[in-house]
Amino acid sequence: MKRRSFIKGSAALAATPLLAGTGLRLAGAQDLSGKLALWHGWTGAEADTLNNTIIPAWKTANPNVEVEALAVPFDQLKNKFSTDTATGGGPDLLIGPADWVGELATGELIKALDDMATSEITDAYLPATIDQLKFDGKLYGLPESFECVALYYNTDLVKTAPKDTNEVYSVSAGMASGTYGLALLSNFYHPAGFLFGFGGQLFDDQNKCILSSPETVNFLTWLGNFTTKPGLFQQNDDAAISSLFKSGKAGMVVNGPWSTADDLKGSAFSNADNLGIATVPAGSVKAGAPVGGHNLVVYAGSKNLDASYLFVAFLNSAQNQATIAAKNNVLPTRTSAYADPQVAGSKLLSAFADPLKAGVGRPPVPGASDLLTPLDSDYQAILGGQKSPQDALNDAATQFAQILPDFKKN
Repeated sequence: MKRRSFIKGSAALAATPLLAGTGLRLAGAQDLSGKLALWHGWTGAEADTLNNTIIPAWKTANPNVEVEALAVPFDQLKNKFSTDTATGGGPDLLIGPADWVGELATGELIKALDDMATSEITDAYLPATIDQLKFDGKLYGLPESFECVALYYNTDLVKTAPKDTNEVYSVSAGMASGTYGLALLSNFYHPAGFLFGFGGQLFDDQNKCILSSPETVNFLTWLGNFTTKPGLFQQNDDAAISSLFKSGKAGMVVNGPWSTADDLKGSAFSNADNLGIATVPAGSVKAGAPVGGHNLVVYAGSKNLDASYLFVAFLNSAQNQATIAAKNNVLPTRTSAYADPQVAGSKLLSAFADPLKAGVGRPPVPGASDLLTPLDSDYQAILGGQKSPQDALNDAATQFAQILPDFKKN
């Protein structure tokens, strides 16, 4: 990637100093004026943080550029953005998940940022969070925050987190009668860390589906045999899995930062001091965890590009990322944000420092957001004994072909 200024074509900005550590020219925003429209699907504490903390701070620093934030129900956000921008309307900026990028980029609705992002910018982020925003060799957004799963464990029951699946077996087999070692939610997302741990992938680096690879078959075979081992439990009921963990009937679960230490108080975790968080144990190849989260993209037809880039940089400063993370139990995407006291002082967030290193971003393939449905369905068929892993993958591949416009079986 060529090293270029993040902001191009603005003589007023060219003379301003760089914001330390970002490579972006943020000072001098007073030379810009007008309004920015920002759409998002945030609710509750996330929306409150944006409206009551981030935007007022922006207004103080940049009084001549007004940001109008519109909350759109998440299940309507992508369609509304696509429909409105296709006719020349819509916002300047959108906050959405990475698996929308391929579809929006194919429709030429969002702007590639390669001419604006310097290597200092991309190098400041965790690689998995940047990689999932690349489509057809171009970068189509910047990641604001993310989530990944980790191994939550009760240190009263499991003294040291297992490093691999063999240790999961041995720890679980040694649990007292009536208590499980690992209780695993049997959707597709939560065990996906083990998919990557066995070397499996859904897509290769060219976004070609490699769903039926031997590694993925090995992963599904392992899951299909999961409960044949002593001390292991699996069920597609989040409340049931959480109940086992909270009551001390399961020593380990796979969960994310949305499940906070406070959620566990008053149960087997009277003060949460006995809560441990570690990387999902490795399979036969490595450790891994699926990455999701919030990302900023710029409407390709925006009439306020300089101001849009400025706001992206402002929202994504290490300090603002740390503030959003601390208030909402999400993880910063900038590595330097983890040194911020708001994050470093949080036992929950700082505990994800190791799991996030194993993070694997979602492929930005058009239609990727719809792929979990067939995967979940076929996964349940494997667990119920109705399908073999290979048959289930073949069926899922057939459904993928109906979802993905350019799908090619391997």
